[in-house]
Amino acid sequence: MNPILLDFPHKFETERLVIRMPQPGDGKVVYESIHASINELRPWLPFAQHEQSEEEVEVNIREAHIKFLKREDMRLLVFHKETGEHIASSGLHRMDWDVRKFEIGYWVDSRHKGKGYVTEAVEGITNFAFEELKANRIEIRCDAKNVKSRAVPERLGFELEGILRNEDLSVDGKELRDTCVYAKVTN
Repeated sequence: MNPILLDFPHKFETERLVIRMPQPGDGKVVYESIHASINELRPWLPFAQHEQSEEEVEVNIREAHIKFLKREDMRLLVFHKETGEHIASSGLHRMDWDVRKFEIGYWVDSRHKGKGYVTEAVEGITNFAFEELKANRIEIRCDAKNVKSRAVPERLGFELEGILRNEDLSVDGKELRDTCVYAKVTN
């Protein structure tokens, strides 16, 4: 079946969060989150290597919206349920619809770090993928040196399946890095 024919919610909630597909107009709040968090994001994420304008972020959000609808990539924005503040960006990436395999990525607005929001969001996204998308495998891959990112799958009971040595370059391209592969699978 062509995944574009699959119907599932584009928005869901956890205890404190609303998690949804990006919408045109979300660029402003995502830009503000990136701007506030750039120093914490720069060591780990390629998009944080250069300053982006608000317009560039809006273009990226609109492209993410289209990719979501086409089921090519499913970025998800995370908002606080009560305040409406943008908390984090996450999503289901590197999807294989035949296997029903998805990779979760995430970053948090530094103004909201340390409150368990990313763990809550990733747990909600994992449940969404298993229940709504009938996932067979969910992966989280992260730089072995990114201790905070590694803590999320470890808290949620993902199994560390392996560490791929010298698998990637650091985002600045200056050194080889190891990649941790965490996964949850259906029984």
